[in-house]
Amino acid sequence: MHLTMPYFERAHILVVGDLMLDRYWHGTSSRISPEAPVPVVKVNQTEDRPGGAGNVALNMAALGCGVSLIGIVGDDEAGQILHSRLRAAKIHTNFQISTTKPTITKLRVVSRHQQLLRMDFEEKFDVSDSCEFVSKVKNLINRTDALVLSDYAKGSLLDCQSLIRMARDAGVPVLVDPKGNDFSRYRGATMLTPNFLEFEAVVGKCTSEQDMVDKGEALMQELDLQALLVTRGEQGMTLLRHHQTELHLPARAREVFDVTGAGDTVIATLAAVIASGQTLPEATALANLAAGIVVGKMGTATVSAPELRRAIIAEQGAERGVVTEEQLLLALEDARASGERIVFTNGCFDIIHAGHVGYLEEARKQGDRLVLAVNSDASIRRLKGSGRPINPLDRRMAVLAGLEAVDWVVPFDEDTPERLLRRVKPDVLVKGGDYSEDQVIGNQIVKAYNGSVKVLSFYDNCSTTSIVNKILRQ
Repeated sequence: MHLTMPYFERAHILVVGDLMLDRYWHGTSSRISPEAPVPVVKVNQTEDRPGGAGNVALNMAALGCGVSLIGIVGDDEAGQILHSRLRAAKIHTNFQISTTKPTITKLRVVSRHQQLLRMDFEEKFDVSDSCEFVSKVKNLINRTDALVLSDYAKGSLLDCQSLIRMARDAGVPVLVDPKGNDFSRYRGATMLTPNFLEFEAVVGKCTSEQDMVDKGEALMQELDLQALLVTRGEQGMTLLRHHQTELHLPARAREVFDVTGAGDTVIATLAAVIASGQTLPEATALANLAAGIVVGKMGTATVSAPELRRAIIAEQGAERGVVTEEQLLLALEDARASGERIVFTNGCFDIIHAGHVGYLEEARKQGDRLVLAVNSDASIRRLKGSGRPINPLDRRMAVLAGLEAVDWVVPFDEDTPERLLRRVKPDVLVKGGDYSEDQVIGNQIVKAYNGSVKVLSFYDNCSTTSIVNKILRQ
């Protein structure tokens, strides 16, 4: 599957669900308490993070989506902290405030990256606590590209059906992260994302892969779902859709550090990609990549757009070396997001010699990343004659990609690289030769957006043509 970075900034998503504050107390522990056989932790750092539906919203905001969030908080300090943290991430908060129940808070004591204790401060909400949800959703649904219901079984989503019907009537897809043993509450949703244990708790023990698929299809039929994504930990994910072959995706995590909030990242990425206009299989593949990133972090965490972009680049094999134009543009997005300057040069590079190597090393010094555009075989024949090139395109690019100075090698079929320059828009255009900057092909394109053009001298007085002529004379 060919993955591309979605245009997340075009999407606006509405999240409704159980809000909570994840509080962390970090410290050192070097002795056991004389009062009881428990470790003594000297707290030296405290941290507050939005959890539950708040973490789902943060994940979407980190990707660049517009996000509105509806949930319940208490009239207390924890609720104020949640509001402040979420607004700082440019999330539009629309809370219903309970005067009788506290903001759900989970306090974790952590030492040496190990969780020693968790304390929960909560009282379950009832229907009266979420009575304003329907009117709040009604005011936002027509400006929404996807609705996410983040259910942590805390009582905020007791009336799911009203919200699902409202979204369906508006043509808005509904994605649900479910909880509990009764999924009938989510009837009519577009998609559910249970983990494997939650799935088995509803459909029964799955004795094989086919049994899981059969039970999943029966569940979709029963609940009028369009899709079901079962997250399976180290076994990856399985996407089920009506009358289509199931899609199994392997886990992508290189090292699992903490699975807290991984489900939030999955549904947030799914919704963000779907709201951006990509297909469900593409959304699932990107959610799988995002989950692999987030489990390598401590606690409730998010995946940023640059992190996801780098994962896509790695998945497509475009970290460096020979790339297609589309892979190059994706890699350049990530490089620019990191503040790197892009250098561009081009040529035939038919027989690689010392002059080429020295020239490319100098070109690389003009910025942080070097893009080398190489004329195709057809292009060289038009420019040099029927006897050229000596080496075909794939061999020339393979050798060039092996040079330390070169980050990406991309072919072009035209006689000049002007079309490619308009797409790449390098910070610096470099060319070797004995002529002025104004004589460099493409200089006007680069200077038009305030890029710079530099002319470098060839090294060792070498040229491919002179090498070829010397061979022919022998």
